Formats: sequence, structure tokens, C-alpha cells
Amino acid sequence: MYEFGSEPTENDAPLCSTCSSLDLHAILHDGVPKEHAIPIGHLTDILNKSNQCGLCNLVAIVIRRAWNLDKLPDIDISDITCTLYAIECGYPNIPDYISAVRRDICHRLHIQTFDRPRDVTAAMVAAQSNLLLDIQLLGEDASKVGRTKELHGRRVGQNVDIALLKRWIHICEREHGELCETIWWRGTGDVLPKTMRVVDVTRMAVVRAPPSCRFVALSYLWGGTGEEYWTTRANIKQRRAQGGLDVSVLPSTILDTIQLVRQLGERYLWIDALCIVQDDSKDKAVQIGVMELIYGTSAFTIFAAGGTSAHDPLPGIRPGTRDPKQQIAKIQGLHLAVPLILPREAIASSAWDTRGWTYQELMLSRRRIFLTPHHDIWSEDVIAERINLPWASHPLKYGGAGGFTSVRAPPEWNNSTYMGHYMIIIGKYTQCRLTMESDIVNAVTALINAIAKGFKLAGGNPGQAFRFGMPIVDLELALVWQPTSNTSCVRRATGDGNMTLWPSWSWAAWRGAVQYSENGGSLVEQWHVVDDDGRLVPQDVRRTEANSSDIDAQTLITENAPLQPGTLIFRTRSAHFNATRADDVVGADPKANYATYSILSDVPRPSTLVGRVILPRSTNSPTYVNLLFWLYDEDTLGKRYLGCMLYVMAVQKMQDDKCMERVGVGVIFEHAWPNSTGEQKVVLLG
Repeated sequence: MYEFGSEPTENDAPLCSTCSSLDLHAILHDGVPKEHAIPIGHLTDILNKSNQCGLCNLVAIVIRRAWNLDKLPDIDISDITCTLYAIECGYPNIPDYISAVRRDICHRLHIQTFDRPRDVTAAMVAAQSNLLLDIQLLGEDASKVGRTKELHGRRVGQNVDIALLKRWIHICEREHGELCETIWWRGTGDVLPKTMRVVDVTRMAVVRAPPSCRFVALSYLWGGTGEEYWTTRANIKQRRAQGGLDVSVLPSTILDTIQLVRQLGERYLWIDALCIVQDDSKDKAVQIGVMELIYGTSAFTIFAAGGTSAHDPLPGIRPGTRDPKQQIAKIQGLHLAVPLILPREAIASSAWDTRGWTYQELMLSRRRIFLTPHHDIWSEDVIAERINLPWASHPLKYGGAGGFTSVRAPPEWNNSTYMGHYMIIIGKYTQCRLTMESDIVNAVTALINAIAKGFKLAGGNPGQAFRFGMPIVDLELALVWQPTSNTSCVRRATGDGNMTLWPSWSWAAWRGAVQYSENGGSLVEQWHVVDDDGRLVPQDVRRTEANSSDIDAQTLITENAPLQPGTLIFRTRSAHFNATRADDVVGADPKANYATYSILSDVPRPSTLVGRVILPRSTNSPTYVNLLFWLYDEDTLGKRYLGCMLYVMAVQKMQDDKCMERVGVGVIFEHAWPNSTGEQKVVLLG
């Protein structure tokens, strides 16, 4: 009796009449072009036969998992038919004079469905699932179809394959050269601070990192505070001594990582909780300030992507901590398997992927080992295969995670391309959660530092290039962030003990996710920010045309003292408009925290729609909004419109009655401005 989904027995799985007519040896040797795909029946029939036919069972598993059918029971699949084809895996670019065996290294079976329900596609994109439905031959049987093991499947056991990990590391370091070794954003003078510590896993001590230290980094979830195992001023002296790192207080994730690092033949390991003195604010600031170098310089980073806290085991290091649930069937003498989920999909479904600090650790690491409950994954920006092997692509090349390391330094004449990367990074990062809300900027500082250095913003000085997470040189563009509809309307405090609020003009000031859209040119002459000493400092903001400032800094400071550090000061146009909640927005969620409001004018006739602005849903409707103009965009509504759109910021007075607070951002027709009761004014935006 064959048990489907279990470890394969020596006997072949039974097949239905349709599948028994397939010659899998020939298909996997010769391939089947997509245009000549072989019909294998209706999807409903395949699902019904899955407990009787080994191949139908594999097809059913692939489609059920990829389409998430168990969670979408009402999806209509009655008219969907399936075909089977087999194409080269890796798309080798080989001259015709190379033998066919070396040209066609590997074929994978692909299932093609005619039609795919819209809800299924949406769910697959959200889960970052593989849109291709495929079945692979295991490497152990590759010779049976005249192929080498490369690119075929492998068995995944309950324990991590240490030899395989070593092979991946060796290939990458020895054969990928500068592709994986160079840290493109790192300056020639960038070195790790002398105060940097690492865990010596041989001596079991927390020590100063030796010069040119080769070390491994760990990315994991704290899952709350961890005072019992942190390094503090009270225990740092003890931990410097051999054996001073008491293993009895270390949580499972850290203990297992130490064991893995030893097995891989490495000696030094960087773990934030152990290598940063957690109750020393100066030490913390130094280490956070060079986090991009720590993760970018590490030989590789181990990602504990299987747990919800540091107390969970590292999957696959100890027996019973990992169940790969690999689906394998022996069919016509060949072991076929459902490929394990892609790295990006495994990570997207993990608690680890929801946390703020881990995002920059992922983006900045050159080489990445992910340990999940299902399998161990190697991810890098090339692929852990020999460069001289004859294929131009690889089945996992675009299935990994991370990617900022794959960005390349821009040409000197065009360093403004960073804004696209910045907007994507902030959109993703603000979807993550933080245990301490006050860490909102700290937890992305490493990425911001890498951007500033790599794109040479403010001469490569991160402290001058960014304020409160916002790029100063392109501040006018950076201000056009919008909260997502379900974001809360709650301000964040800085965590300085005084409940000081972050400046409202920064996305860091508001809890929840934000997003960016396209933007245009400026209407503001000069931007200023109040620094920590209460001084008004002009900001070097990139401009579309040169203008001079007419703001009297000394008078402003004197008349409005004291002003909070971070207050943004600029002269612009201001006007009041009526606004009412729009009821014609397609797909709007009536329960969302933010809603779209129509900006109305009485010219040329009462209640003329002249723009839209996104405001907290709690805003009265109708209401009277104070709008500031600072950016224009000629292309928002296309060339058929005369003039252009102005970006507007809705503001309201803060409690001190001196400063304004950002409430929302929208757009308005340029021609509506001359008809409003607008004025030029100096704005103090807190």
C-alpha cells in the first residue's frame, strides 16, 4: 500500500490512466515545449483522483498550496483544465557544438492551468508565492534520465545539512569574487569601531573584535525584553573572561546559533543583545551608528526565521526542531518532489518578517542563511552555484530575499536615483512592528546610513543627509508620503523620557504604514530646521530653480522661543478651503482610519471639486481645512489638462498655538489657488 505524502517506499505509486500514459523518462530527458503541453484533465478531476494516483497527488499538492485552496473554499474551479510541459531549468546559454547532455542540464515539470481566479492571483501575490506550478526530479535520480545533479531537487532532513552550508559558503567566497565581496556603499575610510565586540564561540567570552576580524552575524527576534541574558555594565567584565559567558542564561536561539557557528568552522559571532552593552546609551549609539557595516561586513548572516522570540530553537540544529514535510513520490522509478516554498515566501509568512529591526538586517547582509521550520535556505545576490557553469539564470535567482546589496553605486552625475529605493524601503519598513515605538528611526538607521554613503548625499555624511528619517537634500519629495488607509492617527513619542513628539512632517511621527507616489517641483524658497540647540539652520534642499531665503532667523527664534528641535520652518502659500468626505472612491474601506476628502471651491460655481486630500476619518464632514502649497506636478492628470496640480499639506494648530501639525496630504488644481483667499506666510511645522 502506498501512503501519499509520506517518505516514498520502494514500490512505485499507482497512477491513473491519464498519468500512466506519460513517459516521464522521455519528458524529463527531452523536455516538452509549452506550445506542445500535454493535457492531463480538469482540475476538479485531478483533485478527486489525488488519493488514488501518485502524480495527480503531486499536482494537487502544488496547486492547493500555491493557490491556497484550503482557505478559499468558495473559489469556482469547475472550468479549469490543466496541461503538463517540461522546459530547461536554468535556461542554459550554450553554443550548439556543446553536447546535448551539457546543454540541457535539467528539466522541470510545469503545470499550466487555463485561467486562474482573480482572488487566487491576489492571494499568491500577497504571499509572494511562486506563480509557476512545478514538480522536480530529485538529484539522486538525475542519472536515470542522463542528467547531472545540478539544479535538481534534494532531500531535506530534520537536521541542517552542515556540509551543504559549507559548500555554499565556499563556492560564494571562492568563485563569485567581487560580485559578493564588495560593499558598494562602504567608503574607503569606513572601519568598524575599536569598541565593537563579538562572541568568541571557542572561548565563550564577549571580546573586542580582533583587527580584520572575520565574523558571522545573527538576525533574530527578541520577542520582548531579555534582561536576563543581555550584556550590561554589571556583567561585561565577567563576560570578557574565558568561559565568562554563562550558557545557562542564554535563550535557545542564541545557544543553537553558537553551536551552528562552531559546526561551520567559524569562531566569532555578532549578536546585538550580547555585543552591545544594553544599559549604556553611548555604547548603543556607537553600535547602532555602524550597523550597516556590521551586517555588510559579516562573512554571512544567520537568520532565525522560524520562531517568535529568542527562546525558540533554531530550526534544524537540534533533533525535533524542524519538520520539512517534503512531498516525494516514486513514479515510474523516478523520485519526484514538490519543490519547497521559495525563500521569499517562507520568510513572508514568518513572524520574523514582521519586525522592524530585522528588515535592515536582511537588506544589508551580503550572504544570508535562513533557517525555517521547513528547510535551510541560502540567499545572496548572485546564487550559490559556480559562475562558470553553463546557465544564464537559475530557478531561485529571483526567489530570494533582501536585495539592497544588489543595488549598484550610481554614476557621479546622477545620484538622485536613491529616492526610488528610499521610497520603497520606507513603504516596506513602516509595515513592520517595533517592540519600542521610539526605535522607529534607530531601526532603519543602518539602511539610511548606507544610502547616504553609497549615493554620497551631503558628502556621504548620514547625520547631515537625513533628519528624523527624512532625506534633507530631497525633502520636498520626501514630504509627499501618505498613510495607508488602516494606519492609526496616533503620533509617536521620541522616547526621551519627556514624551516629546516626533515632528509631524516626518513619517516617523505617526504609527503605522506609509506609502509614496510620484511628485514634482517646488514652490518653497528655503527650508530651515530647528536644531538641538534651538538654532534655526538652513537646509541644503535640492531645488528645481535657485531662490534666496527671506526668513529672518533671529527674529523668528526670538518671537517664538522656545521651539522644539525638529521644527521645520519655511515660507509658502497658505489658503483655506471647504472639504467634504468623498463618497465616490472605488474600493474605499468604510472602516479605515483614513478617508479621501474632496476639496471644494465656490468658483466658478458653488461646491466645485478642485482637489482631493487624505485626512483622518474622524475629521468632520464638511470641514474647513488649512492647506499649504509646496510642490507641483504637471503630469498627475495627464496632458489633456491645462496647468498642473499643486501638492497641498493639510495642517492644524498644535496646543502651543505657535506651530502647525501635519494632518494629511493631497493635490489641488493650480487654477483654484488664484480664486482662494490665500496668503504668503512663514510656517512653523512641528
